[in-house]
Amino acid sequence: MGSAVARRLTADGHEVLTRGRADLDLRDAAATEAHLRDVRPDAVVLAAAKVGGIMANSTYPVQFLEDNLRIQLSVIAGSHAAGVGRLLFLGSSCIYPKHAPQPIHEDALLTGPLEPTNEAYALAKIAGIVQVQSYRKQYGASYISAMPTNLYGPGDNFDLESSHVLPALIRRFHEAAAEGRDEVTLWGSGTPRREFLHVDDLAAACAVLLERYDGDEPVNIGCGDDLTIKALAETVAEVTGFEGRLAWDTSKPDGTPRKLLDVSRLTSLGWKPGIPLRDGIAATYRWWLDQSRQN
Repeated sequence: MGSAVARRLTADGHEVLTRGRADLDLRDAAATEAHLRDVRPDAVVLAAAKVGGIMANSTYPVQFLEDNLRIQLSVIAGSHAAGVGRLLFLGSSCIYPKHAPQPIHEDALLTGPLEPTNEAYALAKIAGIVQVQSYRKQYGASYISAMPTNLYGPGDNFDLESSHVLPALIRRFHEAAAEGRDEVTLWGSGTPRREFLHVDDLAAACAVLLERYDGDEPVNIGCGDDLTIKALAETVAEVTGFEGRLAWDTSKPDGTPRKLLDVSRLTSLGWKPGIPLRDGIAATYRWWLDQSRQN
């Protein structure tokens, strides 16, 4: 996500400075504030976070809660202390209740219980929204927040232990096809519905928000369309050339039954997605193959 936003803003003519984990530990509040005071940016986009799929969230809830809280507190408070005039905090659609009305409007926040498998991560992101709103209320800061749906694209994490569903499917089906296997077993029932947005479309949305939005409420970023995990798996299998059977391990959790975002607040600003899902999956698969060959 961060790399895509940096590419987009650079292409739009902005000078963009990025800092990865090796350069700066954003959990370190003093170091983060010192860096922001030294650089003195006009705007900050907070895309850094500890993220992962159902397995990672279920196994390491402490890290998903505490690392994200520390990152957000450091960057948002540090930006204010350094006099940064504009900030965009990127959260997650995981903030919404497990059984929120579909499509999910921003007003659904805090209206019901969260999905237990990623509750710690979701609570951290909700805290980030409240922190942004608090700086707006108390200091008049021009800080905003946006909640992306499931993202995919170049730069994604393809590690099977910690990745999200789409890159995990790409890798699993690719390896199954390469090994000539006739079956791949996937978690859950395949019936949950999910929405997927290419990260370059997300970056374009961020550019629009930085230019045109300065409101208190978070803004959903999605494509406004969803599909079942089964349909997603079938598309990935086709793209990667896997021709075997799909089996489903229903002893494993499905997660939230459906998660489709209402993106009317964003589209009213003139943005719409431009990359069809199958085309985006194919391009992401080619990118991963290129990276794998280089490594």
